Amino acid sequence: MLAFAADENFNNNIVRGLQRRNPGLDLVRVQDVGLSAADDPTVLAWAAQEGRVLLTHDVSTITRFAYERVRAGKSMPGVFEVSREVPVRVAIEDILLLAECSLDGEWNGQIRYLPLR
Repeated sequence: MLAFAADENFNNNIVRGLQRRNPGLDLVRVQDVGLSAADDPTVLAWAAQEGRVLLTHDVSTITRFAYERVRAGKSMPGVFEVSREVPVRVAIEDILLLAECSLDGEWNGQIRYLPLR
């Protein structure tokens, strides 16, 4: 199963819903590991070091920094950009589906946008 990191501004209702629906889901919030107010490259580097796919709503800057990591040949386990417009229930279902059905390393170097539909 995938391991996730939720960035600092990720909707906590989604985080709580994911944890309720699957208590065994490997999900940490970056602020819980001492990365409050860290810049995007730092968050991406930490997620890569930990092998975690990053969950974010940030479509304006994360994408650029993630692709810069890939172009530089650095590890980037993946980014799932979740639209702020997607209902919480749909975001939870999509993330759980991806967590349970993805292979290890399947999202390396990729950015995917949710909702899946």
